[in-house]
Amino acid sequence: MPDFFAFENNIICGCDEAGRGCLAGPVVAAAVILPDNLYHPLLNDSKQVKKTDREILRDFIVNNALDFGVGIVSHQEIDEINILKASILAMHRAIDGLKMRPEILIIDGNKFYPYRRIPHQCIIKGDSKYTQISAASILAKTYRDDMMVKLSKEYAEYQWDINKGYPTKSHRAAIQKYGITPYHRRSFRLFKENDSDLILFEK
Repeated sequence: MPDFFAFENNIICGCDEAGRGCLAGPVVAAAVILPDNLYHPLLNDSKQVKKTDREILRDFIVNNALDFGVGIVSHQEIDEINILKASILAMHRAIDGLKMRPEILIIDGNKFYPYRRIPHQCIIKGDSKYTQISAASILAKTYRDDMMVKLSKEYAEYQWDINKGYPTKSHRAAIQKYGITPYHRRSFRLFKENDSDLILFEK
């Protein structure tokens, strides 16, 4: 997977988020700066990587990255500012956690707000194209999954340890039966029953 070709010799930071389409829990983002030419055969968009391999990759990234940060925006903040702004805020908070100052930010997707005058480039499907963004997607996904597993111990009937808060049939059914929890996003369509609204996820 190539590094960002247009900015050779710059300190490149990849950013991505996880949990944007969920009905419950926070949105989590990661910002990652990698050594040049870092390679792992499993490294890819987190949605394309099975759970056991994501855990392997998280350890690899944490141990080999030059720097990384993780940003969290709560479900309450999501309801206050909307999910798009919350996703970008989570990325900003992840960048805040870096010790190194990036010279260029590469962002998965097509929306981002400028961060402290650091140039940025939005890249659609960047998490499957660029190593730095793939690494960020792995960290964001695994950190958020861990959070949802912990929350599931408090609200086991919603099966967040399995669905991670995404709108699966079982999650929708639990909302209909038990109502919403303090961790649900009240600004989302929590009670919609149309199967076309369900989001596929990987356990």
